[in-house]
Amino acid sequence: MTISELPARIRKLYETHEWNHACAILKNDFPQEWEDILQVLGEFRLQKSDIIKPGGRKSPIAELVDKLFAKRGWEEKGFDTKVVIDNREKENPTHKIDCYKNRIALEIEWNNKDPFFDRDLNNFRILFDLGAISVGVIITRCDDLQDIFDQLEKGDSYGASTTHMSKLLPRIEGGGAGGCPILVFGITKKLYVEN
Repeated sequence: MTISELPARIRKLYETHEWNHACAILKNDFPQEWEDILQVLGEFRLQKSDIIKPGGRKSPIAELVDKLFAKRGWEEKGFDTKVVIDNREKENPTHKIDCYKNRIALEIEWNNKDPFFDRDLNNFRILFDLGAISVGVIITRCDDLQDIFDQLEKGDSYGASTTHMSKLLPRIEGGGAGGCPILVFGITKKLYVEN
């Protein structure tokens, strides 16, 4: 299985990228989690009302995606990680994963500062190297949504230094996730609905 074998409905709505055979691992070794991801992506729509609504700790868009995964048994998950060298423990801190199920880690990066991508990828790398996860998935927004944000007079809220696809790809291609298989979905204009 490669990214080109994703269902046509998903390829039509999302910009997709993968590294280290993430799709094949998900489809063959984690079929339920794979199906969950495809169902959530198929159900999600980017609603005008969620874009113009002020965010708090989390944007309404990230909260919606979290809820869609939670309905399928995914949960926020933290890990207590340490490295032991000659009987000396050293903390190896990681941050909580937005959505986790059965060794699959999924982060939603809608409109954070772009260094959050570094944090996510480093977290995936550490957890993969320690055998805690098998695949890391990131859902973010595509650059072409800026046109919609500008039309809605929300362009200033979605600046160039926030999380979007062109900030993510160079970090992955530069090795930010190490050997962890990564699958990325970018939310495109085709998902936008006026409501």
